[in-house]
Amino acid sequence: MTEQPLAPSSSTPVPTFAPHRFRDAVKAGEFLVTAEVAPPKGGDPSHMIKMAQLLKDRVHAINITDGSRAVMRMSPVAASAILLQQGIEPICQLACRDRNSIALQADLIGAHALGVRTVLALTGDPVKAGDHTDAKSVFDLESVRLLRLIDKLNHGIELNDKPLTDGGTDLFPGAAVDPQSPSWSGLQRRFERKLEAGAQFFQSQLVCDFDRLEKFMSQIASGSGKPVMAGIFLIKSAKNAQFLNKNVPGVRISESIIDRLERAKNPLREGMLIAAEQVRMAKELCQGVHMMVIKREDLIPEILDLAGIAPVG
Repeated sequence: MTEQPLAPSSSTPVPTFAPHRFRDAVKAGEFLVTAEVAPPKGGDPSHMIKMAQLLKDRVHAINITDGSRAVMRMSPVAASAILLQQGIEPICQLACRDRNSIALQADLIGAHALGVRTVLALTGDPVKAGDHTDAKSVFDLESVRLLRLIDKLNHGIELNDKPLTDGGTDLFPGAAVDPQSPSWSGLQRRFERKLEAGAQFFQSQLVCDFDRLEKFMSQIASGSGKPVMAGIFLIKSAKNAQFLNKNVPGVRISESIIDRLERAKNPLREGMLIAAEQVRMAKELCQGVHMMVIKREDLIPEILDLAGIAPVG
C-alpha cells in the first residue's frame, strides 16, 4: 500500500510576526542591543518566557544559548521557536560540540522551517567545563565551517554539494569574537575567516579591557562593514568575578573591577553601575552591545536605563 503524505497539522505553531527586526536593524546601521537568555533545564519554559518578555521592548533580539559552558539545557531550536510564539525574535546559538554535520544541517533546516531566521555559529565550550564530563565531543565542524555550511544551505545546497530538494533556507548568520584574545594575529586571522565565510554580525565575549576593544575596532574590524557588539556582563560580586575568571573560557576580569566590587557596600548595585559604564564606553567604540546577566535578566532594563539606552522602537 502506498502511503499518502500527511496533511499539515492545524496545531503546528506559526510565528505571529516576521522575525526580521534584528536583520533590518543591522542593515539600517542602528545601535544594536541584544541579550542572552538560557533555555530551561527541564520541560517548563515559563521562566525563560517571563525573562524574555521583560526584555522584548529593550532589545532587538534575544540570544538563546546552546549548552553554554557544556551544561545541558533545552534545545536552542525548540526554545527559539517558543519565543517566536510569544512574538519575541530569537538569535539561535548553535554549537558544533554536540552534533555531527548531518545533525547540524537538520537543526538549521528545522530552525528555518519554524521561523527562526538568525543564527550565531559557535564551536562550543569544551565538555570538561560542564555537567556531563563523560559525554563525547563531536566537533565534526567548527564555527568557520559552520558559517560556510549555513551559506550553502541558504543557496539550496547540502554540505555534500547536492541540492536541497525541498528548498533552501533564509538564515542570517553571525559569529563570536574575543577582542581580548592574547594572540593578536590569531584574532585577526579568525575574524577575517569568519567574514569570508559569511558572518553578517559579531557578538563578543565579555569585554573588560576597552582599550583593547578600541584597538580591535580600529585595526581589525574597521572597514569590514559588519557590526560588532561588545559583550557586557553583570558581575554580581568579587566572588562572582573570580569564579568567572576560573571557570568560563575566554573571560579575564581585571583586578581593578574585582577590587571595586570588594569595596562596595552593595556589590550587586556596583556591578550594575559598572555594566552601565561599560555600555556607554562600548557605544563610543562599536555598533552595539550584547548583554549577559545570568539568572538576573530582569535587571537588564535598569542597566540600559542607567546607560542612557532608550527602548528599541
